[in-house]
Amino acid sequence: MSVAIPDAQTRWRCAGCGNLTRFDVTRSRRTTQFWHFDLAGDHQVEETTVLAEDLETVSCRWCGRADAIELVDRASVTAAEISE
Repeated sequence: MSVAIPDAQTRWRCAGCGNLTRFDVTRSRRTTQFWHFDLAGDHQVEETTVLAEDLETVSCRWCGRADAIELVDRASVTAAEISE
């Protein structure tokens, strides 16, 4: 099952157990970074550009299912579902 990363209008939900809050996510990222070194040799990453990002797997932290993760509209989730 292919699942997209949630945006401002959507969130993940496990259709198996109803979990809305805990997920194990595996992603691969390819980035370019600007590293600034001070005179002592310590560095700080000042800029990161994401060149590619792949969402590999999302599984429910509660029941472990990866085949039941779905995107749902944030507005459709009730307060009762969140407090469970």
